[in-house]
Amino acid sequence: MPGSEQRRNNILVVSGSDQFDAKVHKALPEKGLVFVDKKKTATLARRALLEKRYELVIINAPLSDEMGYDLAMDIVEEYGSSVIIATPPEIYDSIWDYVADYAIMVILKPLDPDHISKGIRFLLASQDRMKQYVEQMQKLEDKMEEVKLVSQAKILLMEQKHISEKEAHRLIGKEAMDHGVSKKMVARSIIDTYG
Repeated sequence: MPGSEQRRNNILVVSGSDQFDAKVHKALPEKGLVFVDKKKTATLARRALLEKRYELVIINAPLSDEMGYDLAMDIVEEYGSSVIIATPPEIYDSIWDYVADYAIMVILKPLDPDHISKGIRFLLASQDRMKQYVEQMQKLEDKMEEVKLVSQAKILLMEQKHISEKEAHRLIGKEAMDHGVSKKMVARSIIDTYG
């Protein structure tokens, strides 16, 4: 993305086929930091997901220990990763119907290098966007919490010290500046003291 720092993208490929793995590897974006782990079964993939966060999981269905769609849905629900399932034509429609509501991308085998490359780029970009939105939401939640705590602290100061709201606000700001801490920390201290 223009103007943003490059993010590390972890990709998990779940496949029992070296040929499939090689095609996926060729389709990976040339730009950006991409780290690929490979697991041969759904069981091994589930273990890997417990240990590491993956932005994208690519599943070569069917797997030796399951079809792959249960794994895909679990990944989306539990880990928030994007998922691509590659399926043979004879099970494409049934898998697509099963996973479509989970925003899982289903592609046909044999893999078209251009399609898999575009799918990977699209889903990695979507994950980056999602991370940005989550970070923005966290900042907003932190700011809202600060406003709430400062308001509570001002009310306590007004009641305990018999001062105006403006004076309470100024006191909190001065205390934060004098001690090099946030208004939120000062507000918590006031709430602990007077609350």
